[in-house]
Amino acid sequence: MTGSTSELQGPALRSRKALWAGRILSGLAVLFLGFDATGKLLQPREVLEGTTSLGYSASVIFPLGVLQLVCLAFYVIPRTAVLGAVLWTGYLGGAIATHVRVGNPLFSHTLFPIYVAALIWGGLWLRDRRLRAVLPLRAET
Repeated sequence: MTGSTSELQGPALRSRKALWAGRILSGLAVLFLGFDATGKLLQPREVLEGTTSLGYSASVIFPLGVLQLVCLAFYVIPRTAVLGAVLWTGYLGGAIATHVRVGNPLFSHTLFPIYVAALIWGGLWLRDRRLRAVLPLRAET
């Protein structure tokens, strides 16, 4: 045996920690996105006012909630998680465009979808070694 016990357990331990960190980040994203989708489906007064103040008709709120649930379903199923992340990236890009169009503040509104996308992709990257192989943080030397 060429390596010490700690050397052999190192990659496995790091992998387990990355998996749990990824699950936590993904879980936070899923909780937020699920809450947002539920709001669009139930349409309380605050959601109606908030969405219409962005220039959207009240008639599109429910379909947006359904779209969010579809994207969320793709994201939480391991086999389709990357597709779900790609779909969410498109959806969140539209949210950024909306906030830019209405002139909302940069850090609290306009960039908020990027924060959510970072949770989505960061969580997926940490919990999926195949994604880490395709999108490494740095090139191997």
